[in-house]
Amino acid sequence: MPELPEVETVKRTLELKILNWEIKKVHVYYENIMPDGNKVNLEGEKITALERVGKFLIFKLTNYVIVSHMRMEGRFFLKEDIEPKSKHEHVKITFTNHLSLRYVDTRKFGRLLIKTHDNYLDTPPLSEVAKEPKDIDPKEFHELLKRRQRAIKPTLLDQGIIAGLGNIYVDETLFIAKVLPTRESNLVTLDETKKILKAAADVLAKATKLGGTTIYTYESSEGVTGRFQNELLVHTKEGEPCPICGTPIEKIKVGGRGTYVCFKCQK
Repeated sequence: MPELPEVETVKRTLELKILNWEIKKVHVYYENIMPDGNKVNLEGEKITALERVGKFLIFKLTNYVIVSHMRMEGRFFLKEDIEPKSKHEHVKITFTNHLSLRYVDTRKFGRLLIKTHDNYLDTPPLSEVAKEPKDIDPKEFHELLKRRQRAIKPTLLDQGIIAGLGNIYVDETLFIAKVLPTRESNLVTLDETKKILKAAADVLAKATKLGGTTIYTYESSEGVTGRFQNELLVHTKEGEPCPICGTPIEKIKVGGRGTYVCFKCQK
């Protein structure tokens, strides 16, 4: 699943390509993904900016806004307009320069929602997205954690509580903060909360700088790659020695998610 660093990488890559491009036509082949694509006329709209809120990619147009969430398998491709539709292609945005942006989604979980400049931040889904780790006050977040008895890992995965963290980055964050992912959120101390927020912010920043972990969401002639996968400390490292203490990394299930942990370092 594309997480915050991957979405940010897609945004930065597309910014180099499609800014100021004028839309000629929008083809929606699967209406659930872009429910208003055949109802709102986007012809003549230009892409004026790209933004990101949490894991959402935002296409700002002249008069409208497209809010995109790629979910599990969503990908964007730039192609010549004359290239045939691929098997799992569900939306094609054709531009006046004879190029097109294709949205491909094997599992059809992604969404492209048309909003206005006035309401896109104040209506779901963006109105339900919490702050990112770097913007959160530790004391306020600790008070929030004290009201939750579920394990800290699924709490950190909740985008309504803290934005941008997915399975990979939560594993890395909790390892760096030395907190066991099965710990109940209300038992996490203020000092640990500070460590979690700092670790999360640092991990996301480093992953973004390196282009994410594995980029499946954009095909680029510039060679966009997820180089952060070479920097992972525990995620996918089952059986390998912990980089801190040498104890073998174990894989467990927490909240139904595969989770990598060092039981000696994480308390």
